[in-house]
Amino acid sequence: MMELHATTILAVRTANKVAIGGDGQVTLGQSMIMKHGARKLRRLHKGQILAGFAGATADAFTLFELFEAKLEAKRGNLVQAAVDLAKEWRKDKYLRKLEAMLLLADREHILLLSGTGDVIEPDDNVAAIGSGGPYALAAARALARNTDMDAEAIVRQAMRIASEICVFTNDHLSLEVLE
Repeated sequence: MMELHATTILAVRTANKVAIGGDGQVTLGQSMIMKHGARKLRRLHKGQILAGFAGATADAFTLFELFEAKLEAKRGNLVQAAVDLAKEWRKDKYLRKLEAMLLLADREHILLLSGTGDVIEPDDNVAAIGSGGPYALAAARALARNTDMDAEAIVRQAMRIASEICVFTNDHLSLEVLE
């Protein structure tokens, strides 16, 4: 069975904005593009939390549902809900098999969640996941450190740069912003 690839999700937080962007490419195997305009982002908890996923779509949707339940239980506290999800994801025999990662953001935090129990908050308010993540992350860090661009502009430009380098990333950008 061929493996579905291709995602780049990038989150950036600046003083006045947080933005998350995702490309639209879905690739089958190493050489066939199946879709150009997939949407890999969601707004959660009354639109106050931005989320993106990399990995298997069905697995990511399962994680989104579980995370939304944790958010409700924690009254929208992103960090507490993320830690609770990571604990459950790591301990549960079924959930451990899910092949996806989540990138989550609110006005105060950006968090990366993985099935190995990771809840990582970057030091520099920039995080990325997916096959094109390293390219988008490098571009976003350079822009954040050397320009006065806001989060939205950094995400747009860094994702454009990633799409020019990574064969698993295209320029069909989905973007969500909190101001």
